[in-house]
Amino acid sequence: MHIILWILIFLGTFFIMEFMAWFTHKYIMHGFLWSLHKDHHKKDHKSWFERNDAFFLFYAIVSMVCFYLWNYEDVWYCLPIALGIMVYGAAYFMVHDIFIHQRFKLFRNANNWYARGVRRAHKMHHKHLGKDDGECFGMLVVPFKYFKR
Repeated sequence: MHIILWILIFLGTFFIMEFMAWFTHKYIMHGFLWSLHKDHHKKDHKSWFERNDAFFLFYAIVSMVCFYLWNYEDVWYCLPIALGIMVYGAAYFMVHDIFIHQRFKLFRNANNWYARGVRRAHKMHHKHLGKDDGECFGMLVVPFKYFKR
């Protein structure tokens, strides 16, 4: 039973992170912290790094705190939470930074129905250069309409 609960907590955390990414993107990045996110929509610098890259730190710290609590305070359920956050962060990085924005030249030829839908949804998000009137704030789960031809 313990392993089943562990797996459910891990998967639950991973899927909750998609909601957290959507919420953070819509209400924080396109809200009061737009000053950190706007360079992702309209590049105003020559650096490979963006101010927007700072957002990963928050969830990385939450994950590290959970690893600490599991390892030093023996809070067993913090391990699947920490791993769920970390694995979601890795998936987000792979889809958003590598696949969509090609910050590393990998997955350039991915062209299945899911890849096309995610790419379309993200393109619709980036057509808005300002913080208002945005759409498609999620990352791994996007509206079904972007998967249609």
